[in-house]
Amino acid sequence: MSNSSGILFLCVANSARSQMAEGLARRLLGDRAVVQSAGSQPSHVNPYAIAVMAELGIDLGTHYSKSVQTIDPATVDTVITLCAEEVCPLFLGQAQRVHWPIADPASSDPTLPPHEQLRRFREARDLLKTKLDQWLVQD
Repeated sequence: MSNSSGILFLCVANSARSQMAEGLARRLLGDRAVVQSAGSQPSHVNPYAIAVMAELGIDLGTHYSKSVQTIDPATVDTVITLCAEEVCPLFLGQAQRVHWPIADPASSDPTLPPHEQLRRFREARDLLKTKLDQWLVQD
């Protein structure tokens, strides 16, 4: 991977999956790539995403949700969409497209206890790490 490579992770809210993927990829790639994330309906970074990434020593505390419309297509060589059950955002640049369907770990169910929310976020984080590791080996 060259220094000019750019990776964009996309999901709907840019609050959990794409934020965790961005943090993991930055850790794995360092300055070998420009790593970004965005969504079609940006909201806020989920506190559970921040918590489970902190367990790995990755700080998402300064991250914020971004709209896919704010991303410069010239900075993106590969787009990785992370939507499973929802409609993924479109990116109109001339980039290679990869799709990893990962279920959204966030839940709006107020009866779901915090330990279950954390379990769901850890599961998504670990799946993202596995997919990134596999993708980087074949790239």
